[in-house]
Amino acid sequence: MSTDYQTGREGEFTYRGYTLDELQEMELDEVAELLPARKRRSITRGLSTEKQKLLEKVEGRGEEETANNPIRTHLRDMPVLPSFVGLTFAVYDGHEFERVEVAPEMLGHYLGEFVLTRTSVEHGQAGIGATRSSKFVPLK
Repeated sequence: MSTDYQTGREGEFTYRGYTLDELQEMELDEVAELLPARKRRSITRGLSTEKQKLLEKVEGRGEEETANNPIRTHLRDMPVLPSFVGLTFAVYDGHEFERVEVAPEMLGHYLGEFVLTRTSVEHGQAGIGATRSSKFVPLK
């Protein structure tokens, strides 16, 4: 699996040949051209009003402010944009809000990819009404 980001000679982050500073100065349409097809299509077809409100919140906040008070959102399908780097989001996983600190390597992914919605199941012993064969629990 190839990655679209890499570190330059000085250890500087680049995404498809552009540094993070260059990406942050670009317009949304220019950044969309660099993203994978699914994310590019969702941006070019127009962001929903909820996603536009999230972008406005991001533009009005600084890194220090979001570290203490993260931006809460239910928008798991929002693509990670260069303006999100360094900010902290609280993304809803269906039960509670999980904190996500956006790193440069997250560009081109969705916010929801970094917050799992399912937990692993740890089964206990068989309960009342279980069949005789399922009541057997091996001794440890």
